[in-house]
Formats: sequence, structure tokens, C-alpha cells
Amino acid sequence: MYIRKTRRVFKGKTYINHLLVESVQTAQGPWQRTICSLGSLEPATSEVAIPIEVDHVEVEEAREAGPVRVGHQVWRQLGLDALLTRAELSPRACALTEAMTLNRLIGPCSEHAMPDWIRSTALGDILREDFSTLIDEALYRNLDRLHPQREPIERELAGREKTLFNLDGSILLYDLTSTYFEGEAARNPQAKRGYWRDKRPDCKQVMVGLVLDRDGFSKAHEVFDGNTQDRASPDLMLDALEKRTGKRPGTTVIVDRGMAYGENLAQIRKRGQHYLVAGRQGERNQWLAELETEEGWEEIVRAPSPRNPFQKKTRVQIKRQRNGDVIYILCRSEGREEKDRAVREKQEAKLLADLAKLQQRVGKGQLRDERMTQQAIGRRRKRYPRVARSYAIDYEAVGKNLTWQELAEKKALAQKLAGSYLLKTDREDLSADEIWRAYILLTRVEDAFRKMKSPLMERPIFHHLKNRMQTHIFLCVLAYHLLAAIEHRFLLAGVHTSWWSLRQHLRTHQVVSVLLHETQSDRVLRIRKVTTPESTHREIYATLRIPTEVVKPIKTWVRQAGSDEKNLKL
Repeated sequence: MYIRKTRRVFKGKTYINHLLVESVQTAQGPWQRTICSLGSLEPATSEVAIPIEVDHVEVEEAREAGPVRVGHQVWRQLGLDALLTRAELSPRACALTEAMTLNRLIGPCSEHAMPDWIRSTALGDILREDFSTLIDEALYRNLDRLHPQREPIERELAGREKTLFNLDGSILLYDLTSTYFEGEAARNPQAKRGYWRDKRPDCKQVMVGLVLDRDGFSKAHEVFDGNTQDRASPDLMLDALEKRTGKRPGTTVIVDRGMAYGENLAQIRKRGQHYLVAGRQGERNQWLAELETEEGWEEIVRAPSPRNPFQKKTRVQIKRQRNGDVIYILCRSEGREEKDRAVREKQEAKLLADLAKLQQRVGKGQLRDERMTQQAIGRRRKRYPRVARSYAIDYEAVGKNLTWQELAEKKALAQKLAGSYLLKTDREDLSADEIWRAYILLTRVEDAFRKMKSPLMERPIFHHLKNRMQTHIFLCVLAYHLLAAIEHRFLLAGVHTSWWSLRQHLRTHQVVSVLLHETQSDRVLRIRKVTTPESTHREIYATLRIPTEVVKPIKTWVRQAGSDEKNLKL
């Protein structure tokens, strides 16, 4: 490794630059790889060249810069600093909020571990903030400061994104999920046990509702009690959405079948909005004859989603029907038929095994009374809803005998309906193809939940105070805004990738300190600067419209250990 001096003449003036390079052996012979540019090494007060001990060049304090640089630049593009300032947060609180959000985006961890993570990155260099003495208590206090400002920040951010990316607000996608706690969370009134989606029935949970537009950008979120049912949340969520975005009559709200109850659809219509939902399982029965006939179907092809390049091309048959002022779209899918059959077989095997175990417990007298037995039967019906309706389960209290019998007609009907589903809407102006393709957009909410739970680590929640728990989820939503903006930029450029893949490429771009020892002197020139970006880094930055300079170099003359002379910045 050595320093190479370069000269460039521009407009009659000579510019001198020094490069830190190393010699690398390849199959084609040796070549020089530039590690970083050191700029001019002359002192500010002298034009004399500085002799450097090239055998004693040191590199220290390497900090990961690529991912946090991207997060910081997208943060600035979304105007979040201005939003936080208008929310009356101090400059330090703004910096901490950004650091906590970027942690969720890049390397999620608890507030207790977050200060060390921040110091392991180049955030301090990029934000020009001193995080050397940061402790977790400062982050907890920042959660408290941020909590009352969540709604105005989210409202302004949604408006900013709509303008920045020219987003279409005519379709809103809403869904609900759960996220669980570690510990009892006894001081959080929202932490309750309910229908679990995270395979952790032993934990308390809260429900999180999320509204997206058709491009996958978040419009609003809300945190509900852990025992909130799907059908109880749409009206509350639409209230929250109106606070963030105002009344939006004429939009189409797309929800899953768990909210396809009459009262939910009436709530949507009352607000002057349209609905598009998946019909409930029982509603298919009235269309059995139409589902079985081969007339009137049209085939459409679902191309793989740009967000999921591994998704296979699927073919779906659809048929448009009308009943009063409701438009129904009957759908048949071969791929879904196989999936439905496999799920039914798996659930049926589990149901029968559970019933056999329950029968043994009943026979041994382990259940004290009939009420406990009926509750146990009810739990199994709820656990296996697809197949439980095809069985008659009876309990004889006198003989303490539990029996069950297959209902052949119901099972045969379920087999006929395998692979079919029903959509319904009040949008009379849309074709069957347009209705189906609009409903498929709902998978973007599911994708958003997966990203919040996995790479952004929304779960498990370790905060046991209600306000801090809600702010933790808010920070995850903010991180999702950044993630959505990053991936949207790449989609617009025709590049199908994920933030996870980009993050892995960016890790090798770092900020380092280069120490150059002056010959026959105890002086050391310390240069704090970024490593030269690789071609992959430059491509990512160009796609995201990020400037090439991460941080400006900082040059400081210092004395070696034992000297009491003060440092001098150049």
C-alpha cells in the first residue's frame, strides 16, 4: 500500500491530489486499486510537499456508510427534517428520531442496544452529531417526545409523498395484523390476548391497521387493542384516515373477507366511498351452479409482480354477475384449487388428531364439567374453521362420551368450491378484469406487513408502556415509508430488487480515518473521509438520485502519543 501523487491542470491552474492505493495481483498481472482519495496533503500555510512514511500508513475507525447514507438521503428527499421541525422537535430530537428510524430500516435492535449500533455506523459523520456519549435513556425520552406528534407527521408525510411521486389516491388498501409482546405488558391496557396471526398464542398482542395507496405507500396506520376483531376495525381506521388525509369521497376502499360484513360495507358507503371485498365463504354457495357451468368465463393472466420476481405466472377464470346493486366476480384458479385442497387435508388431519386427544381426556375424566368440554370443542372449531363445519361433533354428558361424524354433503360442497372465490363491489363502471386486478393490489398490504415484521423487526415488542409501544410502531411505519420510496425508485427505473439486497451491497461502502505519519517528525495527518465507491454503489446512488459525496473530508494534524500539542484542523 502506498500514496500516489497526481496532477491535473484546469484553466491554467495545477491541482495536486494524493491517492491511497494498493497493488493487487491478478491473472492479467499486477494492477493498482484505489482505496480512497486523500486530496491535497500540503499544509494550509505552505506549498511545500510533505514527506510521508508510506510503510506506516494506518486506517482506523471504519464505519459502515452506504446503508445509512441512502437512508439519510431518502429521509431528506421526503422532507422529514422539516416535518419534525414543524412538529416542534429540537434539532437534537430530529437527529435522534432519524437515527432510530434508520436503525429500524438497516439493523433493527432494542433501544438498549441502539447507541452501540449508531456508533458502529457513519451516522455521526453524516449528521455531524456526536453520539459518543449517547445512552438508551435518551432514546426512551425521545419516544416520549415524539408520541404526541405522530398524527401531524404522518399527515404531512402522506401529502409530501403524493406530490413527490405523483401517487394515485383513487384506491385505498386496508388490512389488519397483530404483533406480540415479550413479557406480560401489564401496564399497557392495549396489550391483550386475541386471535393471533404470529403463531404466538402464549403472548399478549396489539392489532395494527394499515392503509396503503395502490403504489404501496402508507397513508395512515392505527394501533388497536389486542382483542379487536377484524370486523370492528374498518370504521375506526377510516376515522383515523380522514384525520390524516381529509374526507375523500369517490375513492374505492379494498378490504379482505374478514371485514366483508354488511355493517362494514355500509360504513364505507356512508362516507361516500366505494367498496371492493372478497365475499365470505358462505356467500359462494348461492353461486354454485354458476361456478360449475363452463359458460360465460373469461381467462386472464396474472403476470409476476415486479415486487416479487420469483412469483409464477398464473391463469384465472372470472365471470361477472349482478344481484341488485352489487356486482359479483366469480373466480376460479387451478393453482388455488391445489392450495385449498392441501390446506383442507392438513387441517382435517390436525382436527381429527385433536379430537382424538380430547376424546381421551374426556374418557379419563380430566375435564371437570360439560362447560369445559364444550369450550374445548369450540376452540377446535375456531382453530380449524375450513374443515370443522364438515363435521358434527357431539358430547354426551351422562356417559362422558365425545363423538364426531363427517357430514358428507358439506364436505362434497367444500370440495366443489375448492379453488374458487368471490369478489363483490358497488363499482358498476368497472369490468370484471379491472375489478379482479384492483383486488389483487391488496397483496401489497400483506407485503408491507411482512416487511415491517421481518426486515424492520416490528415484532416482538419489548416496550410495556402504551405510549412507547405506539411510538415504536410509528418508527417502524416511518422506516417503511423510506423502504417504499427506495424500492419505488428502482421500480420506476425498471430494476426489480429489494431493500434487503441493496443493503447487502451497500455495506462495503465505509467512512474511515487514514493516518499518515510525517517523516522524521512526531506529527500525524489524520484524514476522515469516505472510501471510493464501487461501481455497484454508484449505480445504486444514481438510481436513487443521491449525490456522490457522502461526507466532506476532514484533515487534522495531530501529535503522536505523548505529545501535548493541540490538534490543528486544516
